[in-house]
Amino acid sequence: MEYRAFLVSEDVEGKFVGKLETLNSENLPAGDVTIRVAYSSLNYKDALSFSGNKGVTRKFPHTPGIDAVGEVINSEDDEFSVGDKVLVIGYDLGMNTPGGFGEVIRVPKQWVMKLPEGMVESESMAWGTAGFTAALCVSKLIQNGLTASSGPVLVSGASGGVGSIAVTLLSKLGFDVHALTRKADQLEFFKDLGASQVIALDEFLDQGKRPLSKPVYSGAVDVAGGDILATMLKGIQYGGSVACCGLVDSISLNTTVLPFILRGVNLLGVDSVELPLAEKQLVWQKMAGDWSLPSLLGQCQIITPEQLTESLQMILDGKVKGRFVLKQDA
Repeated sequence: MEYRAFLVSEDVEGKFVGKLETLNSENLPAGDVTIRVAYSSLNYKDALSFSGNKGVTRKFPHTPGIDAVGEVINSEDDEFSVGDKVLVIGYDLGMNTPGGFGEVIRVPKQWVMKLPEGMVESESMAWGTAGFTAALCVSKLIQNGLTASSGPVLVSGASGGVGSIAVTLLSKLGFDVHALTRKADQLEFFKDLGASQVIALDEFLDQGKRPLSKPVYSGAVDVAGGDILATMLKGIQYGGSVACCGLVDSISLNTTVLPFILRGVNLLGVDSVELPLAEKQLVWQKMAGDWSLPSLLGQCQIITPEQLTESLQMILDGKVKGRFVLKQDA
């Protein structure tokens, strides 16, 4: 069966370029479940794969897309039937396994979950890996004692995928949310997400040059790492927590033990890729239920496959507010 996919290849000059190609499903990797993709979403990891980053994708040509939702068209496993609406995020999808930027994917059954009841395909990709990661961060913070009465919560990278959804979700749950961003001039955007205050990143970093700073925040969500995470830790209240899920700034963390031994601060690691499927399903059920965000899809830009190159480059250049959702033509 022929299908269309966005294929990233290395040209003769060593530059990585992506274009739409017609491929044959017979060449897809072995797997238990074959899915016709209806929607995908664009994530920073997809942009890195598009750029040829070998830390994300080892071999090219390759089809990115770490998220996919669609309909089962063939299954070798009794748990899934033709016509089932299913969701795949994480694991190796879109990294070294052809991903959701193709109209068809084939994956192991262990990667596949049925679309949660009450959630439609497009809504699931408005969440995508970014939203799922944001929900995981919020869940971990709450499990570690964060309450709406504890004090303000800080979110870094607040204009990006994870950050913007974290701000929206925390606000829905009654938290006082402060958005940390390089785009502090875009006040209305962050207010619409639910932020009560917008913190300029440069000023925030300038204020955090001492080993400890004033304990302002009861908790935080960090997508950046590096100096941003180190500065966050200095300003967390006694017993508070930071959920760490990204490396947009740096993989390094140059800090002291003082926040941990003087204020009992918790640094919580959050992984959305290899998390067991049963745990993923529990969080997705929350996202489809009490944590649903009806306005989320309206905050996303729906794009076609023809717009992938431009959109991925915008992510690489840091020019994106909110989320891109890819609608396949099939």
